[in-house]
Amino acid sequence: MPDSIELREIKSSPITSEELKQIKKHFSSYEELFNKRAIKFRSMDASAFEDSDYQKLILSDYTFLKRPVLLLADKAFAGNSKSIVELMSLSIEGMRS
Repeated sequence: MPDSIELREIKSSPITSEELKQIKKHFSSYEELFNKRAIKFRSMDASAFEDSDYQKLILSDYTFLKRPVLLLADKAFAGNSKSIVELMSLSIEGMRS
């Protein structure tokens, strides 16, 4: 179990393709990591998107990655919905116990 949590600002330090692949191992798809609320996404027709399209977009612009992302040994979370943030908080508290 990690002793600390690393906060990374991905705008100035973008994630690499390899890092994204490592993150994706904790999720079922790149689409699950994709921020569909991103302003740049609103003008796109995603009806024919495949998972590889989401991967490419996430790597092309940091705004396409759901944030925050929290990776733990046995759990992973992405996004800032109220329920996800609550689960993240509970998991972090559990690490401290």
